[in-house]
Amino acid sequence: MAIKIAVLASTRGTDLQAIMDEIAAGTLDAELKLVLTNKECPAEERARKAGYKTKILLFDKEKDNRESYDKQVAELLDNEDVELVVLVGWMRLFSPWFCQRYENRIMNIHPSLLPSFPGMDRSVHEEVLDYGCTVSGCTIHFVDEGTDTGPIIMQGTVPVRHDDTVDSLKEKVQALEQQLYPRAIQLFGEGKIEVSGRKVTVKDDAWRRIQ
Repeated sequence: MAIKIAVLASTRGTDLQAIMDEIAAGTLDAELKLVLTNKECPAEERARKAGYKTKILLFDKEKDNRESYDKQVAELLDNEDVELVVLVGWMRLFSPWFCQRYENRIMNIHPSLLPSFPGMDRSVHEEVLDYGCTVSGCTIHFVDEGTDTGPIIMQGTVPVRHDDTVDSLKEKVQALEQQLYPRAIQLFGEGKIEVSGRKVTVKDDAWRRIQ
C-alpha cells in the first residue's frame, strides 16, 4: 500500500519535482496528499500545476507562536492521514511539541555531510569550498528538536573540484538529492528503516551494496 506523505516547502522545490516525477513513473510507491508552504513560492506552484492539493499557511506574527503555528500544520496533516512528513527547503524550525508528535516521521534533506556544515543552503556550499573539502554531499535525516541534529538515515557524496563554484557544487549536490530522497521515502514506506537512539538501520540489500 502506498505511503501517505506530505511535503512541506518554502523554496523552489527541485527535490519536490523529483518526488513527483518518481511517483508519476511508478518508481516511488507514495501518495502525495498535500504540499504545504509557509508562503507563496515556486514549490507550491509546481505542485498545483501537477494537480496536487496545496495549501499556503502564513505565520501571523500577531497571533501565532511556533507551537500554535505547528498545531495548525498538524491539523492539516492529520486531516490527510499523513504517515510521513517530507521537508523540502522548509524554512521554519519546529516546536518541541511538533517534533515529539511526529517523532521519526519527519524526514529532511540537508546539502552537506552532517554533522559538518549545518545551516542554510547557499552558505553551506560556500563553507564547504572555503574549508577546502575534497568531498561534499547530502544527508537525509529524521528531524528532532535541534537544528540538523536528528538521526542520519543515509548520506551520499560528490567530489569537490578545485574549480567548483557555489553554483556548480550546489548543482551536483541537488542532483544527488533527487536520486536519494525518493529512495529514502520508499524504504520508509516499506518499513525498512529502523531507529534506535541515534542509530538508523536501513534493511535493504540493494542499498547496503552501494555503501
